[in-house]
Amino acid sequence: MRSIRHFVNGQAFDGASDRFGDVFDPNIGEVQAKVALASEADLDVAVQAALTAQIKWGATNPQRRARVMFEFKRLVEARMDELAALLSSEHGKVLADSRGDIQRGLEVIEFACGIPHAQKGEYTEGAGPGIDVYSMRQPLGVVAGITPFNFPAMIPMWMFGVAIAVGNTFILKPSEKDPSVPVRLGELFMEAGAAAGQDVKGVLNVVHGDKVCVDAILHHPLIKAVSFVGSSDIAQYVYSTGAANGKRVQAMGGAKNHGIILPDADFDQAVKDIMGAAYGSAGERCMALPVVAPVGAKTAETVRAKLLAEIETLKVGVSSDPAAQYGPVVSAAHRKKIEDYIALGVHEGAELVVDGRGFKLQGYEQGFFIGPTLFDHVTPTMKTYQDEIFGPVLQIVRAETLDEAIALPSKHQYGNGVAIFTRSGRAAREFAARVEVGMVGINVPIPVPVAYHTFGGWKRSAFGDTNQHGMEGVKFYTKVKTITARWPEGDVTDSAFVIPTMN
Repeated sequence: MRSIRHFVNGQAFDGASDRFGDVFDPNIGEVQAKVALASEADLDVAVQAALTAQIKWGATNPQRRARVMFEFKRLVEARMDELAALLSSEHGKVLADSRGDIQRGLEVIEFACGIPHAQKGEYTEGAGPGIDVYSMRQPLGVVAGITPFNFPAMIPMWMFGVAIAVGNTFILKPSEKDPSVPVRLGELFMEAGAAAGQDVKGVLNVVHGDKVCVDAILHHPLIKAVSFVGSSDIAQYVYSTGAANGKRVQAMGGAKNHGIILPDADFDQAVKDIMGAAYGSAGERCMALPVVAPVGAKTAETVRAKLLAEIETLKVGVSSDPAAQYGPVVSAAHRKKIEDYIALGVHEGAELVVDGRGFKLQGYEQGFFIGPTLFDHVTPTMKTYQDEIFGPVLQIVRAETLDEAIALPSKHQYGNGVAIFTRSGRAAREFAARVEVGMVGINVPIPVPVAYHTFGGWKRSAFGDTNQHGMEGVKFYTKVKTITARWPEGDVTDSAFVIPTMN
């Protein structure tokens, strides 16, 4: 059986731990590989390698670091199909979606290629008599990223792309459910360094593990910053534990994104958009759209009928089927969790319009498949509305007015993303200004910002003060040093015993 090892200091690393995790093929429901689970000592080996590498890498000028990122982008693009197939085989998302996963990560690498400009400091000439003031952004040192199963290429590149480009070295702890693509990214980064004429051994390290490894990261004194994406409870734990240990932490949590449909919307387009956003990747996205809130009874009935018609044509299949619109979920345990939420929704009194439980795909009966599910007449008091289900389950929550529709996502514990579908510029503008959510789409169902903007939610969707990627990423992974310089000429002046001012 295939063994997935750590990748440390530019090469495969077995580690001393004797613990291993199962890596499944969700399409057939069978174990396809074993992944090593790191001990605290294994993590320290990676940290020491990163610490040694950072001295030279941090002193490498930003233009040369950018050349490595250019080469890395080229190599990942050249191996897109290989990486997508590997990703789909462990995660279960269809190949087209896996390519999108990789491409969205590469867009942050493209941003990182411009790091010589993005990392520039500020300069003020003549801030006082003969005094100049300037600032510089310097790397933190060794930093770490803890990433989830649902985007095993995109989110690691969101983190390490910017972190490495500004001069840090990186410890990546990917999900143990689908760890192969992160290892391949580490190998390709080594190739990129060689192609750019740079020694990048120890710059990007991949260490697999579970809570033992996560806690080791959060408590290791040489790791200066931690970026995390996962569930909100774990995000809060990572944030509080990391901060208590003196680390800079950004921790992105769960979501319950809403799609608001006004009576003047293009219903056909809105429903097409919602279908992809709700059921794509089997709903295993923090920017999925699992709640649709039509405004007005007539709007609700129209949207419901159109959703039903679309669901009837939805094709669930194995990840390699080019006709499939989504594949299996990542594990049997996750499938059971989703099915339990469906049962709870029925118990709470929501109308189960389409039931995806018990879905079987001929020839793949042991795969972790679940069919599309649709609830109507869901209310804000229901636990199935309040929680993140993270599966192919769409809930209709009816609103009577725009104010009521704005209140739904604004009062929810999560505040990651939201979308409004309307032809009214006034309504859209009011909605965008008033809604208490971090990322807003106007006739855009999944409002993930482009790479040179930043990604981040509000409330229990994010812990910490800094968003991911874009200039916020540069700020997170650097520390500012401000220099005030004077080159005196002539006679020595008297001592000054009061605070300097610019009078």
